[in-house]
Amino acid sequence: MNKKAPTMRDVARLAEVSVATVSAVANGTAGVSPKRAERVRKAMEALDYHADQIARSLKTGRTQVIGTVLPDVTNPFYPEVIVGAEEIARAAGYSVILCNANEDAEQEQQQLNTLFSHRVDGVLIACSDPAISFDRLMRRRFPIVCFDRIPPGFRGDTVTTDNASGGYEATRHLIDLGHRRIAVLAGRAGLSTHSARLEGFRKAMSEARLQVPDEYCLTGGMVPETGYEAGRKLLSLPNPPTAVFCTNNKLFLGLVRAVNQAGVRCPEEISLVGFDDLAWTENFHPRLTTVAQPTRELGRRAMQLLIERVESEGEDFPGPARKVLLKPELRVRESTARVGSSGGRKRLRA
Repeated sequence: MNKKAPTMRDVARLAEVSVATVSAVANGTAGVSPKRAERVRKAMEALDYHADQIARSLKTGRTQVIGTVLPDVTNPFYPEVIVGAEEIARAAGYSVILCNANEDAEQEQQQLNTLFSHRVDGVLIACSDPAISFDRLMRRRFPIVCFDRIPPGFRGDTVTTDNASGGYEATRHLIDLGHRRIAVLAGRAGLSTHSARLEGFRKAMSEARLQVPDEYCLTGGMVPETGYEAGRKLLSLPNPPTAVFCTNNKLFLGLVRAVNQAGVRCPEEISLVGFDDLAWTENFHPRLTTVAQPTRELGRRAMQLLIERVESEGEDFPGPARKVLLKPELRVRESTARVGSSGGRKRLRA
């Protein structure tokens, strides 16, 4: 038979205090002296007592749990964001449930339904599907904050990087190095992040009066294999680019592999710029030039906005939407260099 779980009354008896005192310590409310609170905590530990969060949520109307839905937990960008989000949640007394949508709209909806059925207090989400609508949730006054990927027309709070600025700065860097044949390898163009980075790329090229042939603009896919195939295609062109800007870190991994496998020297023969500055970018040879996002700050700001919504009891909820735009940083390393005096290079080996 299962041993009966200890109750609040058992803790009170062991600590020699009232049940009300145990409740105050368990719920983090004020009015208990440090000495008495320590006695209660030791009794809880001795009995392996854990507060009944379900019962507590029935009283307070909150579970003190935040749900997060990520499009791809294998993308190292997102765990970094969640580290920042959890810092804020933990300090405010909230736990975080993490869900993976696997870049699939149906799975994303299933994960959201699961979180709602568990009565989470609010949700942070980076969308897998740009067509998803949150109007139903907004009408129900459910606290939700979109970060990184923002669906078109979303009327709630958002936190994202200035992706257009990042794309522009990356491309401008290559132009300033004398490159004129610059290709772009983008992710799914329908996602706000990649469409904005592509917009920044096009703006920089337009200002420099540089043409972007169709074969230099490759979009779609979010995995290294796609980046690898796109890299092979670019390197086999009769007039290949001297530089490539890649808008996604997983695609960038595949692109780097294609360049190395083709025996093309970087940056002597081709310059490469990626997006997201992760641990592995400095462990390649040459070290990779990237656009860095303030990942942890992005998570912190998103969680701050969400908790403020959760704890807002005023009649003005949800109130005016707040749009936070964070500044990226171009980190120049060894994978970019000034183009050769010949203005380009010969056809590369594929």
